[in-house]
Amino acid sequence: MSARSIKVGIAGLGAIGRVIARKLHQGGIPNAEFAGACVGDRAKAESFLKEIGCSARIRPIAELAREADVVVECAPPAALPGIATAVLTAGKTMMVLSAGVLLRHPELIALAKEHGGQIIVPTGALIGFDAVTAAAEGDIQSVTMITRKPVKGLLGAPYLVKNGIHIEGITEPKRVFKGTAREAAAGFPENVNVAAALSLAGIGPDRTTIEIWADPTLTRNTHRVVVEADSARFEMAIENVPSENPKTGRITALSAIAALRKMTAPLRVGT
Repeated sequence: MSARSIKVGIAGLGAIGRVIARKLHQGGIPNAEFAGACVGDRAKAESFLKEIGCSARIRPIAELAREADVVVECAPPAALPGIATAVLTAGKTMMVLSAGVLLRHPELIALAKEHGGQIIVPTGALIGFDAVTAAAEGDIQSVTMITRKPVKGLLGAPYLVKNGIHIEGITEPKRVFKGTAREAAAGFPENVNVAAALSLAGIGPDRTTIEIWADPTLTRNTHRVVVEADSARFEMAIENVPSENPKTGRITALSAIAALRKMTAPLRVGT
């Protein structure tokens, strides 16, 4: 392998992990080698790898952390702390898609600093992170995000269950949450990782305001962000096509692939 090549591990081979694994196996990311995966369901994962003709190994996370240069987390949010601890303690790079978990486990950031590792949060389902991070070098007064999702993309969210909010069978849009990004990440751990990532890019989880709507008229996950700063005022909007997992957009996997590509690219565009 060349000096700029990387070995990539994947934690979780669900809807997102399979897209990334297939791309790595096909050689679709230059200078990136598929170093294997750690999974919850070994038989299902091995069946998938066999289906695509891939010989990459299923490994325990400790072994994968030693073997890979970067591990992409595509697992259920509850699994992230254990995965990240192994990777960061080994001084490696952890690409996190469940960004909301970082708000509840800031010790992972301290662990990366202590061991010389790094946590990367790809853009995921939002656009304009470059503008937000740039504006944060100056003074941002406010960041507001309004998320609207099809009903099935929000079903079972802990916040809805805890507060007895029923959205099955609604016939018009219903606002189900308004609060901070920190509160949203806790109440909707599988639904609004974009809110956590936005807050980390900008003014933090306690100053970033989020609204979440269940909308039976939608087939796509939509996000609108408004930023007021001393350097600019800007708005961003995106409509994401859901993946086979209705809680996650297709663009999430593509964003991780793009971030991996940037790690070894001779030209990198964007901050």
